[in-house]
Amino acid sequence: MDFHRKGRSEEMTGTIFNIQKFCVNDGPGIRTTVFVKGCPLNCLWCHNPESKEARPELFFAPEKCVGCGQCAARCDAGCHQFDHGVHHYDRERCVHCGKCAAGCYTGALEAAGYEISVEDALAEIMKDAVFYQTSGGGLTISGGEPMAQFAFTHGLLSAAKAQGLHTCMETCGFAPRERYETIAPLVDLFLFDYKLTDPRLHRQYTGVPNDLILENLRMLDRMGRETVLRCPIIPTVNDTPEHFRGIAETANSLTNLREIHLEPYHPLGAGKAERLGKDYPLKDLTFPEPETVRQWIRTIEKDTQIPVKQA
Repeated sequence: MDFHRKGRSEEMTGTIFNIQKFCVNDGPGIRTTVFVKGCPLNCLWCHNPESKEARPELFFAPEKCVGCGQCAARCDAGCHQFDHGVHHYDRERCVHCGKCAAGCYTGALEAAGYEISVEDALAEIMKDAVFYQTSGGGLTISGGEPMAQFAFTHGLLSAAKAQGLHTCMETCGFAPRERYETIAPLVDLFLFDYKLTDPRLHRQYTGVPNDLILENLRMLDRMGRETVLRCPIIPTVNDTPEHFRGIAETANSLTNLREIHLEPYHPLGAGKAERLGKDYPLKDLTFPEPETVRQWIRTIEKDTQIPVKQA
């Protein structure tokens, strides 16, 4: 895929970092998930660090470089230098044009984001229409945060509904109320993040308060929109009785909640952050034990009748 894939001038475009096929954990049935770039939160455990910035970025894995020099030849900004066989990439000078990645045949440089039109994204999604029909699946739009590119998200969901697709949107909930009111009729199921119950800790670990998030969740419920709570559980951060009780109490307050999905921490974002030249504060954490996850589920189940499962 080219770093920038331009639609026609009259078409609406957005910046995404992946279109993933045959997803079975992003809503019912077999789905295609479109991952939009840009997020207003800065969660320390983010497993998609390439989603945080709205602009395209570059992954750089120097161990894959064979010193062919194609990147330096293509880069107009002079970001790539070679010194005694060592490849130096200057991210400060990079203008994110993606020419170097397009010419890197070893994968040492890879695009992390590209522009695509609604029409082209829908065409890619509809290639698997037969699987949606037989499984009850469809389109899921995720991120980053889909609301960060509201016009593109609205356009893609509108186009998907025009094709009769079932639609899901995974959202952190941190966006203006009016955007959720506008987009709600186009979304069959909201996969709504519930990260931390305590407002102070929510701000500490995500960078934003949770009052607007909870207001949007309750508003969608009053509108009759079906939701699933998506709950990342991070050891040493929110694996506490208070937070588990908060998940159950929030679930019990909602009329149209279908399920609670726990998302146990995994460290797979650490490698991607390194290739982006970014810090990953929780890189020393590892996968929780299966029995630990089962205990988390049992703890929440004691306080709610809503089904709880591992995502």
